[in-house]
Amino acid sequence: MEREWRRRMMVSMVGLWGAVQVELLEDTRAQVVRLETGQACTVERAVLPPEAREGDVVVDGRLEPGQTEARRRDVARIRTRLTVPVPPNLEL
Repeated sequence: MEREWRRRMMVSMVGLWGAVQVELLEDTRAQVVRLETGQACTVERAVLPPEAREGDVVVDGRLEPGQTEARRRDVARIRTRLTVPVPPNLEL
């Protein structure tokens, strides 16, 4: 009973933060980044949806697949833009 109450309180706290992106998942804790401020913080893993993976966007305690995919596309686009072509005679 106490554990469930703590979980609900923590979920509501994550909901108050707005949108967060999951950066790192560990056994009992997770590092998330608040999308509005870029501030990173550590939370109990139990406050995130059980199916959450690193890179996922969570809003109000639930996954947002649309926002997650949009962020992944943005990162891919930026990486493509920043790539440097390798000259033909250069071997890495």
